[in-house]
Amino acid sequence: MKLISVNVGLPIKVKFGNEIVTTGIFKNPIDKRINLKKLNLEGDRQADLTVHGGPDKAVYSYPYEYYDFWRKEFPDISFNWGMFGENLTTEGLFESQVNVGDRFQIGSAQLVATQPRMPCYKLGVKFGRMDIIKKFLKSEKSGIYFKVIKEGEIVINDTIKLIKKDNNNITIKNIVELITKEDKDNRILMEKAVKVQDLPQGWKNYFLEKLSYSKK
Repeated sequence: MKLISVNVGLPIKVKFGNEIVTTGIFKNPIDKRINLKKLNLEGDRQADLTVHGGPDKAVYSYPYEYYDFWRKEFPDISFNWGMFGENLTTEGLFESQVNVGDRFQIGSAQLVATQPRMPCYKLGVKFGRMDIIKKFLKSEKSGIYFKVIKEGEIVINDTIKLIKKDNNNITIKNIVELITKEDKDNRILMEKAVKVQDLPQGWKNYFLEKLSYSKK
């Protein structure tokens, strides 16, 4: 596993329809070694901190392997690294193989996988079309959010090394499936998910509410 691209950007104002939207989803690749801090990469910011950013969403990764799928879905759109607002475009790092709580070393920094990305309208702003939101969710190609547990420096071509596997075996893809699929085993999976230490409290509260409702 390795870094294909490191992407950063500051919030900008863009016109979308009849509105002016402030967003930090527009990221650009950089080729120098930069600092990875507790809340974001050096030179990177989020626009709406009520739903983006924070310790549990400090860094967002997206596999470069998914780009071919999206190029076929939207052949008229030009795809550059960072198209999905990801800070890290990665190779070999997939939601189906990463557990919530898995710890990774990249450069001199250490990160913990926390959750999938749920698309909001800002992704539609980036693509210039709102149907990307449903397509993104349906694809289950969510990418992965990380919290930073050790600050350090990273650069493209750095190896992404798994240094500790979370033994609860709740994958990032499992969390996505609890949103996108109705399944008889959902309750069992939710009961396991809420016990995972590194799953953010917002997700735990959501699943606990679903579990409570299902008992009625």
